[in-house]
Amino acid sequence: MARKLSGRRRKEIVAVLLFSGGPIFESSIPLSVFGIDRQDAGVPRYRLLVCGGEDGPLRTTGGLELTAPHGLEAISRAGTVVVPAWRSITSPPPEEALDALRRAHEEGARIVGLCTGAFVLAAAGLLDGRPATTHWMYAPTLAKRYPSVHVDPRELFVDDGDVLTSAGTAAGIDLCLHIVRTDHGNEAAGALARRLVVPPRRSGGQERYLDRSLPEEIGADPLAEVVAWALEHLHEQFDVETLAARAYMSRRTFDRRFRSLTGSAPLQWLITQRVLQAQRLLETSDYSVDEVAGRCGFRSPVALRGHFRRQLGSSPAAYRAAYRARRPQGERPQDTEAAQGGPGSGVPGGHPGHPGQPGQTPGSLHPEHPVPIQSRRTAAAGAIGSPPALSASAASDNGREAYISPRASLPGQRSAT
Repeated sequence: MARKLSGRRRKEIVAVLLFSGGPIFESSIPLSVFGIDRQDAGVPRYRLLVCGGEDGPLRTTGGLELTAPHGLEAISRAGTVVVPAWRSITSPPPEEALDALRRAHEEGARIVGLCTGAFVLAAAGLLDGRPATTHWMYAPTLAKRYPSVHVDPRELFVDDGDVLTSAGTAAGIDLCLHIVRTDHGNEAAGALARRLVVPPRRSGGQERYLDRSLPEEIGADPLAEVVAWALEHLHEQFDVETLAARAYMSRRTFDRRFRSLTGSAPLQWLITQRVLQAQRLLETSDYSVDEVAGRCGFRSPVALRGHFRRQLGSSPAAYRAAYRARRPQGERPQDTEAAQGGPGSGVPGGHPGHPGQPGQTPGSLHPEHPVPIQSRRTAAAGAIGSPPALSASAASDNGREAYISPRASLPGQRSAT
């Protein structure tokens, strides 16, 4: 529950807490949003305080050194405190900074963690029992290190009232725009978005950007053998009970073990992998949508369309059309054998590369026509850490997993309101 802001704090003051080793892009987002006077464009002014979370100078991307004009004491005046990044998902933040965040929260300040900044909020205990998000690649680690946090790697950002978190990199812009919208309304947020040359709202969540990477501490787990089998047999119709049997575990034990390693329920993971495989076939083959559904283990094209739309915000046919429209002209899909992981693909279960898009990153994609760039790693362990998909199944409602309690929200966000 949000607390009343203490008398010495001001709602319009935003403190940004910087640490050495933090990436400069994430660090610059709140500085640009809250630190530039844009009243001529109809954006109410904030007062920005840049605070060092530890002794400087603070080193950042490319060897740059920054000197923060304020220390931790300045946080005591802020109505909003933003932690844009943390340098390591495995090392603890300075205790003095954590104490300052706890005091700020107790005194009614709004606390915001962008990307890996969520790890600082979690270390301070501010995410205990709350929904939160972070970059999908780090979500399994956040869930494992802080099991009392309800990690939801699907969302671009999560608004839980007085504590807010965002996904990686550009999603920090989405959350900062949401804060402006909450404070001053749609017109102010829209004016700011135009100045930043970004959409005022992005649809969808992080699902479009998933790949198969994994925190190293999970990769050597014996459960990876079961995951390898699942990936090689996605074209077959099997369920979580089948995977549990292959692991020589009861369903309950398997679910618990899988969740403890990945932060994801196995049914959600399995659906996500089937949708990822459907993406690849839509991108690299000429199979019809019905054929894609069968080759990805869905019981019907209706089931594929439902899960695909929930995860990616578009139908399979629209996704294929958008993907092909963005490829270099004249480029043809790869042959069917390569698309399914046949000779020359180098990937079990069919994980071919994306032709014609060298160096493209998710952040460079048009928000209305996303073309996910999936990593084509062959290690089965890499797949076990993929973040979970939204809800379980329209085709098997009795298998739904209560990973995150449902809340009404706009696409790409989870809000407390």
